[in-house]
Amino acid sequence: MERPGAGGINSNECENVSRKKKISEEFEANTVDFLVDMPFATVDIQDDCGKRIKSDRVKKRKTKRKDYQPNYFLSIPITNKEIIKGIKSLQNTVIQQDKRLAQTMVRDGSFHVTLLVMQLLNEDEVNIGIDALLELKPFIEELLQGKHLILPFQGIGTFGNQVGFVKLAEGDHVNSLSEIAKTANKTFQEKGIQAGESRSFNPHLTFMKLSKAPWLRKNGVKKIDPDLYEKFISHRFGEEKLYRIDLCSMEKKKQSNGYYHCESSTVIGKKPIGIQELINEALHRETIGLKSKVKQIKELLLKPETQAKIRRELFEGRLINNSNPANDAIFSTTLT
Repeated sequence: MERPGAGGINSNECENVSRKKKISEEFEANTVDFLVDMPFATVDIQDDCGKRIKSDRVKKRKTKRKDYQPNYFLSIPITNKEIIKGIKSLQNTVIQQDKRLAQTMVRDGSFHVTLLVMQLLNEDEVNIGIDALLELKPFIEELLQGKHLILPFQGIGTFGNQVGFVKLAEGDHVNSLSEIAKTANKTFQEKGIQAGESRSFNPHLTFMKLSKAPWLRKNGVKKIDPDLYEKFISHRFGEEKLYRIDLCSMEKKKQSNGYYHCESSTVIGKKPIGIQELINEALHRETIGLKSKVKQIKELLLKPETQAKIRRELFEGRLINNSNPANDAIFSTTLT
């Protein structure tokens, strides 16, 4: 029997340590499961040791950028019906071979390409992010010089057999998109927003993630079997024209159509947009102005001299009302 003074741990302490360790590991796993779907993710994740490697990477990121946890991202929504139809066909093919994987599929309303991830901690930072997105528009249009940026999608890839995605075909458009991502990163960081990652930009279109159904691992499904999507290895899914970039939340409730909560959008080029999109853009701009005014009023009310003036006027008002009851009637008449 070990003595407590010699380093022994009783059963209760051991159980608490084990529970805390388990919670910590689950938190890190969930965090990286989301981030591994981002465009800076790499593919050198081993199947059986994935959790351990991911955990180490999270610790390295925490060391490098303390408390940096992306919760917002710039999204290029996929709207081409041909692409959506092709991905749904791919998903159905996978599900027909293994129905358990149905819960790992990304909803068609959520299809997008991530351009940049960032951390926005409060309403003020969200407003700064919206301003940065709007400022990004002229830089992108100058880069494209009036031309449309066409994004062709072909073939299938995975991140460590944990995340399945449709590849962006090779070509000059990749360089243009990378330049846009680089400019976006610079624009947001210049405004004091923590954004981006050190890993290289790797644009992709996710269609499934094993992390959406963690119970599968306990049932022996530890990776996406390449045979499931073999027919789509070289499939051409179609082309998406870049016409809109959205600032989206990773955490807020998604819209009814399955797309992420969108704080603001910027339209690239002259592609016609619907009335609802114009209304949304106008509302975003109006909201920004109102939030700015409310912020100014709050700051004014929090100033000691303002609060002292309010207290003084209220106190003087009470003295006047107490000395002359007739003022109550006058005051009531003024309000009406």
